[in-house]
Amino acid sequence: MAQLIPVDPFDLIIFGGGGDLAMRKLLPAMYHRDQDGQIPDTSRIIAAGRSEMSRDTYLGTVQEALNNALGKEEIDPTTWQRFSARVNYIDLDALNADSWAALCTLLEGHEHKIRAIYLATPPTLFGPVAQGFQTNGLMTDNMRIVLEKPVGEDYESARAINDAVGACFAENQIFRIDHYLGKETVQNLLALRFANSLFEPLWRREVIDHVQITVAEELGVGNRVDFYDDIGALRDMVQNHLMQLLCLVAMEAPASLDDDAVRDEKLKVLRALRPITAENVKHRTVRAQYRAGAIGGVAVPGYIEELGGESDTETFVALKVDVENWRWSGVPFYLRTGKRMPAKHSEISIQFKPVPHMVFDDAHYDTLPNRLSIMLQPDEGVKLRIMAKEPGPGGFSLLPVSLNLSFEETFGVRYPDAYERLLIETIRGNPALFMRRDEIETAWRFTDGIIAGWKEARQNVETYVAGAWGPHAASSLLDRDGRAWEVGS
Repeated sequence: MAQLIPVDPFDLIIFGGGGDLAMRKLLPAMYHRDQDGQIPDTSRIIAAGRSEMSRDTYLGTVQEALNNALGKEEIDPTTWQRFSARVNYIDLDALNADSWAALCTLLEGHEHKIRAIYLATPPTLFGPVAQGFQTNGLMTDNMRIVLEKPVGEDYESARAINDAVGACFAENQIFRIDHYLGKETVQNLLALRFANSLFEPLWRREVIDHVQITVAEELGVGNRVDFYDDIGALRDMVQNHLMQLLCLVAMEAPASLDDDAVRDEKLKVLRALRPITAENVKHRTVRAQYRAGAIGGVAVPGYIEELGGESDTETFVALKVDVENWRWSGVPFYLRTGKRMPAKHSEISIQFKPVPHMVFDDAHYDTLPNRLSIMLQPDEGVKLRIMAKEPGPGGFSLLPVSLNLSFEETFGVRYPDAYERLLIETIRGNPALFMRRDEIETAWRFTDGIIAGWKEARQNVETYVAGAWGPHAASSLLDRDGRAWEVGS
């Protein structure tokens, strides 16, 4: 692993500090950074929540969360003693002006440190929290504020949130997080494309047949069902995660890896997307909802049973997207995400065109076009499928084989997860791995058009059995083009 560079002393204030995201991701991430020696002794983590509890009670909850997330045997007593000493908890209702006094007291005299605010809250609180810091005189010269996704639920609400937060913080202080941008393999996508002369001449419509992006989740909506029913898969996953992956695959080479250079190129991709409207929505999209089935041999309920009522909210969505520019004209991008699918699996597949002329006797091989697969989870790595001669003297037979790069096997070390990297980059004040306002709003315009198209075209929500790779219509989306999904086909 590369040498870890400590950050400057900071106060990290987590709103929603008792919530699921803080317990499962944020606090384990900071524990790991503390264990690796990146956190200065004078740094603090201040969790703010609306539940009244003592600091000792909160620390007990944190310790249990770390045991669940990392494994009890992985918790180092020395690290825990140091980490727990820097954790504070305060009862704070952001909408109650009288509730800010405890935070003001904790932050007094610490104005010289970096002050990072993480909003693990509903987006309706983003503006009020930002305003609370300004109203209570808690603004300093070295501040940043992190907005968890989703930023709004459509273009208009996203713009209103951006306006509210932007009235208190400069754009370079606002970090709109998408944890996919912190994944090791997503970072390696930039290295793969722009540090290797092998791929760039091939990264274009003359050589690539199509691109597939799959983000499959094994779990259902669980205790998020009420929230999820107002959002659905398109807003929850496509507008942010899948759009960002699409941008990194399709963007032109930036002049550098400076924050705005990368984000300028991603924005160009979003602006080049062909709109999906009522006229083409039924031919370019599939929306569906899981019904009762089985995952890993265990029976699971359908979405309607979990919700306790009827709903037309989609838990699965597949799209055929066109990037209308010189590099990608005529190359479809197929995007797919869903819950209650057979496995947790995220992958980008770059499918190359077949060779223009086959010189081998077709009776002795089953040839397949080259494919570059970038695996994001659960196992991170890169595979390149090529055709090779099968060993032996029995004629010239070809077989598809893979050149396989597994990050775990190759590097043999534990590398930081996405939240570890993004939290440290926040404290450093580096926004390159975060989304800019115009990116968010442009992506919302695209997905708003799909939602409006569904409504105008009266596109029904189809169903799929839990444990399947989505509805039959998702396969038909590619069948019509003479293609098939690479994952789960």
